[in-house]
Amino acid sequence: MWGIQRSRYADCNGSEASEEAEIVVNIGGVKQVLYGDVLNRFPETRLAELVDCSLKSPEEISSLCDDYDPDTGEFYFDRDPEAFKCIVELYYYGEVHMKRGICPICFMKEMDFWKIGADFLDECCKSHLKEVQDELAEIAERVRTILVDREGDPSAGGCQRFQASLWRLMEKPESSVPAHVIAILSFIFILVSSVVMCVGTIPELQVEDSEGNLTEHPTLEVIETVCIGWFTIEYLLRLISSPNKLKFVLSFMNIIDFMAIMPFFVVLILTSFGAGVMELANVQQAVQALRIMRIARIFKLARHSSGLQTLTSALKSSLKELGLLLMYMGVGVFLFSALGYTMEQNHPDTLFTSIPQSFWWAVITMTTVGYGDVYPKTTLGRCNAAISFLCGVIAIALPIHPIINNFVLFYNKQQVLETAAKHEIELMALRNTEGELRAAPEHHEHVCGTRVWDSSMSSCHSDTFLPLLKDTSRGGPSMQTPSMET
Repeated sequence: MWGIQRSRYADCNGSEASEEAEIVVNIGGVKQVLYGDVLNRFPETRLAELVDCSLKSPEEISSLCDDYDPDTGEFYFDRDPEAFKCIVELYYYGEVHMKRGICPICFMKEMDFWKIGADFLDECCKSHLKEVQDELAEIAERVRTILVDREGDPSAGGCQRFQASLWRLMEKPESSVPAHVIAILSFIFILVSSVVMCVGTIPELQVEDSEGNLTEHPTLEVIETVCIGWFTIEYLLRLISSPNKLKFVLSFMNIIDFMAIMPFFVVLILTSFGAGVMELANVQQAVQALRIMRIARIFKLARHSSGLQTLTSALKSSLKELGLLLMYMGVGVFLFSALGYTMEQNHPDTLFTSIPQSFWWAVITMTTVGYGDVYPKTTLGRCNAAISFLCGVIAIALPIHPIINNFVLFYNKQQVLETAAKHEIELMALRNTEGELRAAPEHHEHVCGTRVWDSSMSSCHSDTFLPLLKDTSRGGPSMQTPSMET
């Protein structure tokens, strides 16, 4: 018997329930005594239907519970007793609160069995349930994606299957070994092109053209051309195989891919117009700007790095904290630059010529950089600098912890979702194997001596049910195995 005092079951007006209205239930081996006046507060629930069972037929009683003992008047339910402790609180407090450690999805099944609506859940439990449902939906989407990557769409035509295969080859490194090899090659080309871009700026490795200007070494230009050719072919193949061309073109990562290869072809086109066009000052500035845009290819690493993708997603989820940090810094920069200019303007050798010019000093001081190109020379100015330094440290430190916490939570969530999706795929494979064993009982008996699975996957009222693995040919004891239900 649960240790709950009798006064908890008293009516709201203080009247004790009569002994004739006692309802004895056995929940998963745990006996509980309830009272009719309390249960009738919610007459549409299953427990309230047990109050008038003396007027019902045995068939109606059996439809309400798993078993019934007419001698003791005890109702048996093969349900989770821990979840029932939360369910029974509805009749005393008017709401249901899930305890920690109970699966929200399984608890919702318990509430459905006891005919209790989700509206009776506490608000905090509803938000937790919503989070779990979203996670399950994401896991289901990942499982579906993995299955499609492995098996493809059986209803697609020949051209669509080829397009899907090409898309998996170029976009899904985990789908096959060739796709993994292509992802590694793409990663290597990104690193090589980035190194070539940096090495090409070393004066000792540059050569002089006919006019005496330093240009990139021809060997580095060849390597650059090969890398751009790979990026171009990769981009075109992904564009051709993409199921949604517009979404592909407007994707942020694909825009970066396009920006990484576009400068090369623009410079190539301008060069083909002749030396006269290249001598124009505006054209030269445009070519220089396009060459600088080559640094965008370093962002292509994010496509092949789950860590960078996680960092990007964590920063997106921390936009509020980042905005708070920028607001703190903006207010501090404006305040301390104005104070610094006011305190330093009367000094004959002042470096604070205006408030906008003092913004630079305030930024490098509050961020603890301190280049030393601008510094105060008066006593009040130095005090202002010390205060701005301390305020900058505090302003930066305050939002950092929530940002780090968001990153850790997001990273752990991604790891859990990936593990759960892979685990679900393994369970599906085990279920398929079990189905094949059931379809071939003779072969199964030859392997195990008898049918080992004794309706282990059959439905059961209890969510804590453990299937039994029995070997009757040896006459040994049964062995409990973990449930394959998720």
